[in-house]
Amino acid sequence: MMSLMTNSIAFPLVLLACLVLVGCARHLNDPGRDISVPDKGHVVLADQRFSPPDWPQALYADVYIPDGNGPDGNPAAWPAVLVVHGGGWERRSREDMTSISRRLADRGFVAVNIDYRFAPGYRFPAQLHDVQIAHRWMRDEASRLRIDPERIAGLGFSSGAHLVALAALVAGTGSPLNAEYGPDDDGYFAVVVGGIPSDFSLFSGGKLLRQLMGARQDEAPEAYAAASPVTHVHDDAPPFFIFHGTLDQTVPFEHARVLYEALREHGVHAELFRMRLRGHVTSFLTRGGAMRSAVAFLHDMAGRQGDGE
Repeated sequence: MMSLMTNSIAFPLVLLACLVLVGCARHLNDPGRDISVPDKGHVVLADQRFSPPDWPQALYADVYIPDGNGPDGNPAAWPAVLVVHGGGWERRSREDMTSISRRLADRGFVAVNIDYRFAPGYRFPAQLHDVQIAHRWMRDEASRLRIDPERIAGLGFSSGAHLVALAALVAGTGSPLNAEYGPDDDGYFAVVVGGIPSDFSLFSGGKLLRQLMGARQDEAPEAYAAASPVTHVHDDAPPFFIFHGTLDQTVPFEHARVLYEALREHGVHAELFRMRLRGHVTSFLTRGGAMRSAVAFLHDMAGRQGDGE
């Protein structure tokens, strides 16, 4: 009897806690931007290999393509989003990003949800190279995938946010990180990142970074700095939408703040969506308000790109 009473009390409390979190997000964080684009429906091309035949590991993507014609009536003119999952650079899979990819496709973007190689079997910058060849593949296959190759954005969470942000920030620059596989042009019209590790110097250590980098930070400070997205912010960087839990203990909120401030200091359009009362995992699991604003942001930026701004 006590067990039943406990469960009957616990469930409403959990439900109330979830409602409070959602309410906080809507009230405190959502700037009110929304977009009246009806769901379009989509088709899925699963398990599309995007890595070259001689790549060290075969890598695949699931591609979510909106139904119908693109926004200007051209069937091959959908803007696209390269989607990268988290997992500490060592685990998880693209399945984590399925619901986000479906939502993007239903809202008018081709979502390309990719694999990448894991540490410690592969050290940085192998993971960055995987993101870069995925971007290259999206352009090469643009007609088949119904992508506008001039309108590709990036979206990632946690380690995936680190990789997509870094790829976008070094794209078209003289950085050695872009030299082998990155695009010659700026590559991305916008970037959405959540729970991003933006500055490796803000971490005191940890196994995940050692596995990724192959050394401790005190042994390779220059390599750690080069692997940090904040190091590569520049005046011509693409617009960023950053969402982050203010109670994140895995990747502290400071990472979002320093990236946001660096972008603003360089005159780059940047938006910071503070997710009150959220940690690292809960900012991903209860991301509804953040994703509504992120999708609206992507539509804004895609429109500007289409207008030649």
